[in-house]
Amino acid sequence: MVVKIFDQLLHFICKINKHKKGIQMRKTPLALSAIFLLLSLNHTAVAKDANPAPLYPGVNVAQLAQQSPVHWVSVAQIENSLNGRPPMAVGFDIDDTVLFSSPGFYRGQVEFSPGKQDYLKNPQFWEKMNNGWDDFSMPKDVAKSLIAMHLKRGDSIYFVTGRSETKTETVTKTLQNDFQIPQDKVNPVIFAGDKAGQNTKVQWLKDKQIKVFYGDSDNDITAAQAVSARGIRVLRASNSSYKPLPQAGVFGEEVIVNSEF
Repeated sequence: MVVKIFDQLLHFICKINKHKKGIQMRKTPLALSAIFLLLSLNHTAVAKDANPAPLYPGVNVAQLAQQSPVHWVSVAQIENSLNGRPPMAVGFDIDDTVLFSSPGFYRGQVEFSPGKQDYLKNPQFWEKMNNGWDDFSMPKDVAKSLIAMHLKRGDSIYFVTGRSETKTETVTKTLQNDFQIPQDKVNPVIFAGDKAGQNTKVQWLKDKQIKVFYGDSDNDITAAQAVSARGIRVLRASNSSYKPLPQAGVFGEEVIVNSEF
């Protein structure tokens, strides 16, 4: 575009030269000024094209070293910390702690309240979720390791979820199969439900005398701390449908490394 205008201006100057000297004296400086301006703009555009934004901005060592003061632990370290202690009751949240269950929750939202959270109050959704939709849930690797460790110790395992209770449920059977829990070690899932302004898991943890409780949400950790149990955070997967992601370690709790999956 700039080149085209430049050619037109040159043609204009040539025409001026064919006219009277007075006209030439008046118009030539103006035309030359315009040309110089266009050349300057063209040079700026070329310079910008020659120096595009970097594809790889890079990182420095100070940025790499910047970490939040979180108490990270591994499954092996948790096991080691329990050495010498007798078998105890331990608890697990379900969604985003032992199961990646977002597929069922995503389907429930689409089917019962597109774009809204109303489906979580719909009994029809919970009937579906608690009776088959966990077939599409993926057991988390960290949960496999933790449950195997606690079974080896002889601990009693309880699953305490904030899901709404339904007349029937297949969640217990699903968890038994996914985590290879012996029949004589299986405890029915506890459906604590969800009540505004109340942490519904607290009383259940107290009733079952749970000493260690694993969960991904803030409510899981605060419920454990409320009954003086050891609350340990499992990281919620970044692609979970449950948003926003919680701030792991915010209560000073232990956080399991690589527990997103």
